[in-house]
Amino acid sequence: MKSFARAALAASMLTVPGLALAADWQPDRPINIIVPWSAGGSTDQVTRVVAPILEEALGQPVVVVNQPGASGATGTQAALDAERDGYTWTANAVANNATYAITGLIDDTSIGDYRIYLHVANVPVVSVNADSDIADMGAFLEAMKGGETPTVATAGVNSSGGMALAALKESGGGDGRMIAYDGGAPAALAAAGGEALATTQLASEQAELIKAGKLRPLAALADRPLEIEGIDPIPPITNWLPDMNVSADYFGILIPVGAPDEVYATVDKVWGEKVMNSEEFKKYARERGAFFDPSFGEAALEKAMPVIITEACARVARDEAVVDPSTYGIDCAMAAE
Repeated sequence: MKSFARAALAASMLTVPGLALAADWQPDRPINIIVPWSAGGSTDQVTRVVAPILEEALGQPVVVVNQPGASGATGTQAALDAERDGYTWTANAVANNATYAITGLIDDTSIGDYRIYLHVANVPVVSVNADSDIADMGAFLEAMKGGETPTVATAGVNSSGGMALAALKESGGGDGRMIAYDGGAPAALAAAGGEALATTQLASEQAELIKAGKLRPLAALADRPLEIEGIDPIPPITNWLPDMNVSADYFGILIPVGAPDEVYATVDKVWGEKVMNSEEFKKYARERGAFFDPSFGEAALEKAMPVIITEACARVARDEAVVDPSTYGIDCAMAAE
């Protein structure tokens, strides 16, 4: 794992060689951030928190464009296909962009195609409809092993909720029948409305429904209790599955490489001076059950590598990979050591 992280880190440093010397960028038209999920989900939420901060600093409108489809691949492909002039960015869970090629959703792409700007780490939560008779996470795991497979609403196989459900199956055994929606918010609403028994989407997408008594949280996919303002601490999944891998799921802005160096240099400066000290983001994290942990560039890549490697290799273990991760420098045998 460490050797791959070093290799990826070196590659990222070669991506934008003139950052230290580049002049400030002064955009002369609006910047679009493509969110490849529907409105209201975790990616959409955090992007709408950061967009006004960037807009004020850059002096141009920063427009959030929702373009859902294919577990986030449709909007991500649109960002990759756009002109590399610094005016089209994307946003996502970073592990998604790093594994789209491995799952065959986008041809020949990797995390090296972007400069990364992280803001929060989000946490999946297993919640059930408030009327369910499932009392706790232990009972849910037993239900997954029972004769009547529980229905679980997610934003699709490649979403954080979909990957969380797959990890639960792998670590706890049993099964859950996934019902896929266009985003995390619709999935959480579906579980709250009784279309599905449960959801494994992110805490940020469930927080208001939990506070309203529409969803009942059972466990956070973390190794420590998850605290959200106005909600009792949600116990960690490791209380029931102590060996489960719970790498932090980092989210952020991703700017495709190939734009002028001054674009990245300017966004680096804005991120360091404005986003990394943002009271708005700290408040969002407290209220929505996210960890505020911003970084950019090489530091962001190094921070995100554990979840990237975990998700890439999990795809292989679950027979979901159509391209060997080693094609993109990820050695799953080494990561398992």
